[in-house]
Amino acid sequence: MGSHPRGDAKILDDRISQKTLGQWIAENQDCLGSKVKDMFHGKLPFLFKVLSVETALSIQAHPNKELAEKLHLQAPQHYPDANHKPEMAVALTSFQGLCGFRPVEEILTFLTKVPEFQFLIGDKAATQLKQSMGGDSRSMASALQSCFSHLMKSEKKVVVEQLNLLVKRISQQVAAGNNMEDIYGELLLQLHQQYPGDIGCFAIYFLNLLTLKPGEAMFLEANVPHAYLKGDCVECMACSDNTVRAGLTPKFIDVPTLCEMLSYTPTKDRLFLPAQSQEDPYLYIYDPPVPDFTVMKMQVPGSVAEYKVLAVDSASILLVVQGRVTASTPTTQTPIPLQRGGVLFIGANERVSLKLAVPSDLLLFRACCLL
Repeated sequence: MGSHPRGDAKILDDRISQKTLGQWIAENQDCLGSKVKDMFHGKLPFLFKVLSVETALSIQAHPNKELAEKLHLQAPQHYPDANHKPEMAVALTSFQGLCGFRPVEEILTFLTKVPEFQFLIGDKAATQLKQSMGGDSRSMASALQSCFSHLMKSEKKVVVEQLNLLVKRISQQVAAGNNMEDIYGELLLQLHQQYPGDIGCFAIYFLNLLTLKPGEAMFLEANVPHAYLKGDCVECMACSDNTVRAGLTPKFIDVPTLCEMLSYTPTKDRLFLPAQSQEDPYLYIYDPPVPDFTVMKMQVPGSVAEYKVLAVDSASILLVVQGRVTASTPTTQTPIPLQRGGVLFIGANERVSLKLAVPSDLLLFRACCLL
């Protein structure tokens, strides 16, 4: 949902001459809001998605603006635009993902407990990581980069051998009734089944494993390694299709770029919390530290007959996840019926009123740009 050239949203209203959202915005610039129009050169600055992840999505990171421009010049077939791509995922169901590097002590524990992981990293890099524990953040980041690069650049044949050994060992232990959760045995078997022999299976020992409850979110700034493993979410990001991948994928992978660009800062706490609106008791705002997008969640009880959507000085996209409403604005001739999966584009400063068609709870998400 958005106007990126690779997936320009189609307009379903046949009374409108433009067939896509991008075309409509190009001819109705005021709909963006004056600040948004100026800052983002007349373009909608965000993309809004719903993801339903059954098979893990690749180990990846997104470039910052400077790197995006460079990659786009060098390889436009793989990096189709010159924009950065910070993104945020808000869980709709229980949602599992990998996000950012774990604290170093956790990685060291896995090096001890998983000899196959230690083998691929090698004694020298592992020792360097252990010795960096007492030092400054720069030496720790350097040691972490060395370990991760050793792993990701391992020879394919060696990776397959070590992964097979690990899978065999975990399978035998599980069959004998032993719990292998201390080394994420079940997750490792699941990833190996989806991507046999893939280096990405070992990334679970480097990256934080998060399980988000519905409404919880994670924010991924540039250069943060991540992978979505399973579950449903709404996702919002800057308007870009630039992804640097390194595993768990049949798509183009670029390991040297990924190892070079990542932010090697270990952190434990990757949850991104929304703020409750002062003006609207049903509204929660996820406002990340980037100008491109903000996500709003509206949970409206079925007892409310009519809900007024907050007018903001930005174009926005509204998504209905639960409930049925009719939407009307001062400018529409006929109310627009919306139900689960319905999507409405709202121009800047436009007032929208939603009448609940049935008295059941409403769950809505909205992407916009609050400058």
